[in-house]
Amino acid sequence: MKIIVLGAGAGGGFPQWNAASANNRLAFVRDPGCPPATQCSLAVSSNGDDWLLLNASPDIRQQIIATPELHPRVTPRSSPIKAIILTGADIDAITGLLSLRERQPFTLWATNYVLNVIRENSIFNVLDRDLVRFHSIQPGQDFEPLPGLICQALPSPGKPPLYLEASQGIEPVDGSSIGVKLTSAQDKSLTFMPSCSEITLDILKALEGTDVLFFDGTLCVDEEMVRTGEGQKTARRMGHISMDQSIARLHDINVGERYFIHINNTNPTLNRSSPERKIIESAGWRIAEDGMRIDV
Repeated sequence: MKIIVLGAGAGGGFPQWNAASANNRLAFVRDPGCPPATQCSLAVSSNGDDWLLLNASPDIRQQIIATPELHPRVTPRSSPIKAIILTGADIDAITGLLSLRERQPFTLWATNYVLNVIRENSIFNVLDRDLVRFHSIQPGQDFEPLPGLICQALPSPGKPPLYLEASQGIEPVDGSSIGVKLTSAQDKSLTFMPSCSEITLDILKALEGTDVLFFDGTLCVDEEMVRTGEGQKTARRMGHISMDQSIARLHDINVGERYFIHINNTNPTLNRSSPERKIIESAGWRIAEDGMRIDV
């Protein structure tokens, strides 16, 4: 299984367009200690030719250009991107679909909740439904998004997207947030869970034995944004669990490589020389960065 980190950042990326903190300023001037991050997405392949995207970020065009494996190969138009799995309906997970509107066939997998959000917003009608095939992810049923890759959907406690809070509230809704576990024909596994507000016993069981884990790393500590003066919401209120809590909760499970992903611009671990980064790494975790390539 081949894995490419297309984007490691949370909504808004890093640097965020209007953020002037010390780390954001360093990222704006391309300081090597604070490498920029586009919004969260992975590309996965079992054969190196056909690719599956995990989420379609607003930065998808930039990410494709930066990734030779995803460039078109056959004239006049083509793409090695054959399928996309959406783990939620947040703006940073679905907006990239609008950039894939040029009549290119692919399959789109999501829960009924997410598919309904897309169907109910007419802007997504730019996707030609004769070419872009919608498939529903059913709880408890494995599916094959690409030959050689079996996917299991994992319940991931979260909340409706910010733009739906006024009508749906902030409590968890079935299907609004999932993780995915991909297993190759060689029995190698990748788990991608970019949004999780609570690590349940079911999640611990599902993560056990995975070879590569990409887990919600939005904030370093629960009150990070409050402490920096950049917001009043805690990680939990935003539908995420903080890094320090995840490290403690996942300490004893058997996992191969561990990466934090979906990292907010306020998170001090984005600075490679920060004390927080060293603490994360000493606990056996790595910070995902754009362009990382992993073979498992």
